[in-house]
Amino acid sequence: MKSKENLVFLGMMGSGKSSIGLLVAKKLKFNFIDIDNEIEKKLGTSISKIFSDKGEVFFRKVEEKLTLKNLKLHSSVISLGGGAFINENIRNEVLKSHVSFWLNWDNNILLDRIKNSKKRPLAISSTDDQIINLIKKRSNIYAKALFEIKCDNLSKNEVVNKIIKIYEAN
Repeated sequence: MKSKENLVFLGMMGSGKSSIGLLVAKKLKFNFIDIDNEIEKKLGTSISKIFSDKGEVFFRKVEEKLTLKNLKLHSSVISLGGGAFINENIRNEVLKSHVSFWLNWDNNILLDRIKNSKKRPLAISSTDDQIINLIKKRSNIYAKALFEIKCDNLSKNEVVNKIIKIYEAN
């Protein structure tokens, strides 16, 4: 095991990056960093409010800066926001120096999880078809992660154990 390397979780909103990441961090006794929470703390408001007040471009700039800063840490589990890995600078850094895991789910499961969430600004005003198209578009980029975890038929603990097993074998 490369004890200094971070584990980085990526995937669509609603894929479990935060909950799975926290459980993995506890088991490995690593720090846990949720980038969306860090953004909310830094700006003192919710992501939905940031999107509505300042726009997505502003949000993505803050996200990039905070993500790249946190990726400099060691022995941490980092949960990216759903769109963070789409950013080329973030993606290149993650792929170069970290162990990345894409939490992949069936599109319909993700759709059910995110379509009525008030916390997810990109989903609030989107139709089901628009969300499915976003999932498909992002999946092409998420597929660049070092490891893909197919989560559909696994319990949360099975996902966590699978990730730890992969991480410790590398």
